[in-house]
Amino acid sequence: MHELITADLVDLDLAARTKEEAARSLAARMAARGRVTDLDGFLADVAAREAQMPTGLDGGIGIPHCRSAHVTAPTLAFGRAADGIDFGAADGPADLVFLIAAPAGADDAHLTILSSLARSLLDPDFTSALRSLSSPEAAAALIRGDATPAAGGTPPETETETETEPEAVADSPAPGPAPFRVVAVTSCPTGIAHTYMAAEALERAGQDAGVEVVVETQGSAGFARLDPDVIAGADGVILAHDVPVRDKERFAGKPTVDVGVKAGINRAAELIAEVRGKAERGEVTAPATPGTPVESSGEPGEGYGTRLRKWLMSGVSYMVPFVAAGGLLIALGFAIGGYAIDQAPSVAEQFAWGQADSWAALLFQIGGLAFQFLIPVLAGYIAYGMADRPGLVPGFVGGAVALTINAGFLGGLAAGLIAGGVVLAIQRVTVPAPLRGIMPVVVIPLLSAAIVGFLMFLVVGKPIAALQKALTDWLSGLTGANAVVLGVVLGLMMCFDLGGPLNKVAYAFAIGGLAHPNEGSLKVMAAVMAAGMVPPLAMALATVVRAKLFTRAERENGKAAWVLGASFITEGAIPFAAADPLRVIPSAMAGGAVTGALSMLFECTLRAPHGGVFVVPLIGNPLLYLVAVLAGTLVSAALVVLLKGHARRTAATQAGPEDDTAARVAVAA
Repeated sequence: MHELITADLVDLDLAARTKEEAARSLAARMAARGRVTDLDGFLADVAAREAQMPTGLDGGIGIPHCRSAHVTAPTLAFGRAADGIDFGAADGPADLVFLIAAPAGADDAHLTILSSLARSLLDPDFTSALRSLSSPEAAAALIRGDATPAAGGTPPETETETETEPEAVADSPAPGPAPFRVVAVTSCPTGIAHTYMAAEALERAGQDAGVEVVVETQGSAGFARLDPDVIAGADGVILAHDVPVRDKERFAGKPTVDVGVKAGINRAAELIAEVRGKAERGEVTAPATPGTPVESSGEPGEGYGTRLRKWLMSGVSYMVPFVAAGGLLIALGFAIGGYAIDQAPSVAEQFAWGQADSWAALLFQIGGLAFQFLIPVLAGYIAYGMADRPGLVPGFVGGAVALTINAGFLGGLAAGLIAGGVVLAIQRVTVPAPLRGIMPVVVIPLLSAAIVGFLMFLVVGKPIAALQKALTDWLSGLTGANAVVLGVVLGLMMCFDLGGPLNKVAYAFAIGGLAHPNEGSLKVMAAVMAAGMVPPLAMALATVVRAKLFTRAERENGKAAWVLGASFITEGAIPFAAADPLRVIPSAMAGGAVTGALSMLFECTLRAPHGGVFVVPLIGNPLLYLVAVLAGTLVSAALVVLLKGHARRTAATQAGPEDDTAARVAVAA
């Protein structure tokens, strides 16, 4: 561990009362050595990591750490605080503080060295020696590994060959019957410290209990997958992690204990006893199935409706980037070349470098090609959500057929669901062992694509295309009261769950119309975007008008909400809705309904699928459009202020004058 820590990176009298002061003091030593280029930037990265999970460990240890672009070389700084500093450990303050700094692109060798320090912290002789040392040089030598602690924590001595030999003998497995076997995975958000400390703790606890433990550390230095034979021969599984376990399905069908990574450090012996108990009782997880990413992220016992929503959202989420890229390129083409740009010849055949119309045509045609992927991508990833990768081929084929027969957005939805269902049905068929190897790459794509293509061309595609045409004609003829009612409905949907499934349904309905734009579909797109801007703008305005009704954190969120709302990012209102849903959500819905209705009444149109106020030049009747957004914002802001104010007055009246402060806190919460 040479050069990672030196004597001037050690402070044996760390005078800090908080973890922030401790981190700054130790980081300043790193900066003085040129290991940190931007002190405040590095400390911000440390604080961000600390916010993910406290870095205090039982035994009086704090290990703040992070990967940062402001670190020039892997570095350790050590501080000893006589009064202790709270790093969030269950057993109290830490008196031994290690600040671990790794560059954003740290190589595997350096991260492996850092991980060996993390393992050393579990050795009581190591930590006792650090508490008794009197010189920074000795502490740095011990941490580097130039010296080893004697038993009982007395000052370290230089390593000798005779000291390491007994440890090697002790590590040799004793002959006897096969022990209980456990495989484990450890991981933490940074993958530097907790990952390896949990692995070390589990291995030591296994040795003490006579259990064979093999650990896969999914850390920043990469990870080597456990041998499948080792997993197959394991009697139990321990997953100690704070980030998703990669390839978790490998461990299906075995007794499993699933906990956070700190439990792997602090309760290793208990976890081993728990997994042995599960094995004795025959408690195992469900066997591996050809599950899908969407299914694996769901909760057990979810109904079909919930799973259907997730499948549809899987398709929509993959489609949205195509919408944004294609739609904005088309909008830029219109902005530069005018609305007649769609009649321009192909730029592959005719392009003048010095003419703005040629560049406008280029942007328009690129955007149009991106839009051609909307329906196939929607269908393909709905099928992917249902049946994983085997669903992609029939899903894309079905989506392409829907595009060909003008079945539109509804055809894409149907094609995706049909493709996923066909693949799942084929996967349930028992096939001879020799054919199993070619099923995923030949049989399933061939059969599923043929079946889905047949159904979309000859069975369900034409009725859906007729329905899509009727819907398009209806939108084209929307005027007066009918258009206003649709605007109200779309506004309510956009503001009900603030970026959730219902919001996405309304948005998908609008962008589906952009694939074949007409006057009605452009009005729908305008109403949807206008309503989606209202909630964050209204919350931002409310925090300015009546700041005392909001907590300090909400007022800070309100500043960001101005930009988010103006950019058509409805999710900017989520922090307010999460804190006070019964007042915020109805207020937002009321304002969204007003804006949606006014946008339709004013016959505003929009050719861009996103952009907020930044695409106002592409909006038909832009001034009235802004009036609609402003009206909805004022309505929502006024309602939320009234509701919150009423709740505060009610709480204050019930609590009495002496408890008015508590009532304010209660309402804000």
